[in-house]
Amino acid sequence: MSKKFQITEEGLKAYQEELNRLKTVEREKNIIALQEARAQGDLSENADYDVARDEQAKIASRINEIEEILRNYEIIKDNETNNLGKWVQIEIIDGEDAGISEEYKIVGSLEADPIRGLISNVSPLGHAIINHKVGDIVEVKPENGEKYRVKIQKVFQK
Repeated sequence: MSKKFQITEEGLKAYQEELNRLKTVEREKNIIALQEARAQGDLSENADYDVARDEQAKIASRINEIEEILRNYEIIKDNETNNLGKWVQIEIIDGEDAGISEEYKIVGSLEADPIRGLISNVSPLGHAIINHKVGDIVEVKPENGEKYRVKIQKVFQK
């Protein structure tokens, strides 16, 4: 049995759109680049051909990766008892960052992008706040570093 990838509805749509773009637009551009490189003659020392072949391999690899995800995904359900797929505003209680409020969306590990505020449900912070409600104070246990506490201020959809 294959591992199920947990993703949000938005994540599923993004993967479907990326797959479509790769199979239509990117693959077609790559075919043209390969044809132009071949037309230059000797392929043994043709840098354009090498670049196009590398790009072809990257596109094929990403298509395979997305197709595997789309064969084995599980939509993160939006419900009252967990915060998966929701935005959570927290306040840091302990340490030098005490008093700072931050907002994160709890997503599956494939969609995580901390710079955009998307944290994985298996990350230390995501795991700590996933099944808690507004007003709860939870302890976060990072793999490296000291434990700290956060208070859940708000759970919402954007």
